[in-house]
Amino acid sequence: MTELNNIFTEIDTAIKEDPSLIDGLNATYQFNLGEEGTYQLVLNGADSYSAEGEEEDPDCTMTMKAEDFIKMSAGDLNGTQAFMTGRLKVKGNMGLALKLQSLLSEFNKAKK
Repeated sequence: MTELNNIFTEIDTAIKEDPSLIDGLNATYQFNLGEEGTYQLVLNGADSYSAEGEEEDPDCTMTMKAEDFIKMSAGDLNGTQAFMTGRLKVKGNMGLALKLQSLLSEFNKAKK
């Protein structure tokens, strides 16, 4: 899906332009987005990147519909609400899952 690729490209660009967005965060997020595929966000300082597919062992895996991820990344769907209503399933480090909402918010600010 082109829209998903664009979102992850924007995140990748934001990380490279302003590495302070992910200061102190060393983790791999995996997003299982149904038929649209799997994406990863690998946060490791200057070596951070996003990728389609599974490249690293994830610390936090999130499973949801692609359209819900698109809404969440745009700030139109609260991650906690999505989790509480069953629209988002989390496996792994819950603390990282909680940080994702603020991380996505920072990415949105950076692209404006």
